[in-house]
Amino acid sequence: MATSRWDSFIQFLCEVYQTPANEHQQLVDELLNTHDEWPWIERDKATFVYDSWTAQNVALNIDIVNRDPPFENMARLEGTSLWYFQRYFERDALVDYMFAIDDPGTPLAQEIDLMDRVGKFWQADPLNALSIRASQVDTSVLQMPRARPFPNWQTMTAVPRGRVYRHRFSSVQLGFENRSLWVYTPPGYDGNDGLDYRLLVLMDGQWAMNILEVPYIADALIKHGRMQPIIIAMLASGSQSERVDEYVGNDKHYAMIAAELLPFLQAQHRIEPLDLGLGGVGEGAIAAAYAALKNPAICGHLIMISPPLGRPPAVRLLKDFAQRFRDLPILPNHIFQSVGRYEQDLRFYQPALALRGILERRMTHDPDLQYQFVELGSGHSLAAFKSVLPEALAHVFPA
Repeated sequence: MATSRWDSFIQFLCEVYQTPANEHQQLVDELLNTHDEWPWIERDKATFVYDSWTAQNVALNIDIVNRDPPFENMARLEGTSLWYFQRYFERDALVDYMFAIDDPGTPLAQEIDLMDRVGKFWQADPLNALSIRASQVDTSVLQMPRARPFPNWQTMTAVPRGRVYRHRFSSVQLGFENRSLWVYTPPGYDGNDGLDYRLLVLMDGQWAMNILEVPYIADALIKHGRMQPIIIAMLASGSQSERVDEYVGNDKHYAMIAAELLPFLQAQHRIEPLDLGLGGVGEGAIAAAYAALKNPAICGHLIMISPPLGRPPAVRLLKDFAQRFRDLPILPNHIFQSVGRYEQDLRFYQPALALRGILERRMTHDPDLQYQFVELGSGHSLAAFKSVLPEALAHVFPA
């Protein structure tokens, strides 16, 4: 591909406006054929473009816009197929986005069938190779210069691989049958017959196993001496309504882990039962914290990524969590917590800061507590969760 002769998008626009109208599309074609990195990032500014003659309106659907729908309208360069939008971002921003093409623009909160709308009107950026796939939908990712790395972990072929076993697991406590349970064992597990391994249980196992690439991340961290070899159990969650009911302040979910899941795993794999790790994202983080605080004597490792503690039904737990983190005589020794700077302020960000303050004060008089807090330049997105998981795993199970 040829090199673009424009040093900035503004320079390109200036040339367009100084050129006869019948030559504008020729310049657009040259731009799209010679500039090969989109969005075009210039220090703290990003330019998004979309190429279409037939679209009547195009919007940038980006997860950090605090509106419903979260759209920024793109402008059309008159007489051409080029739509564009420019915005300034923090230099550590890592955010999801899509293009909404001829979308009706009605509030998403009123949408009866959101997935039908997504399929009809939304699409990933065809000029950006950086993306993440969830529920058969590709979402593009903007990575500003100081954002966390966002590699494709499974393409690292020189990394020794562990194994993943798939089980079917049923629970009397929660009343479900035959959910997928993936169990990761680290490299060398089969050759160390006499060794028991610490266990990490991650909620939303279907995300951890697939989109978030947890087994591949663990392999790389272990190879490079960032994390100790552990076993990771990833249990699939139910539907969204089942997920909230099971994860948010549910004693039966804790009982399922303690009385059903742990015995099942001990019968199948070599696990150290008295040094457990729990972790999750969103409501899964609430479930992990709730269970860990029920029995911190055997739960030494806790990962909380963006728990939504500021809105019903979870808000009732915020005061309880705060009191327990402050006053319990024993806490998990290794706690990792993160939140996105652009997540909803009252639902995610402010509760996260409140817990951060409590745990940082606790560290001043609890020498055993190893606590790490990370603020991401992101919204509530799978890209953000994937980018921070390596830090979370390395902190709670250090080599």
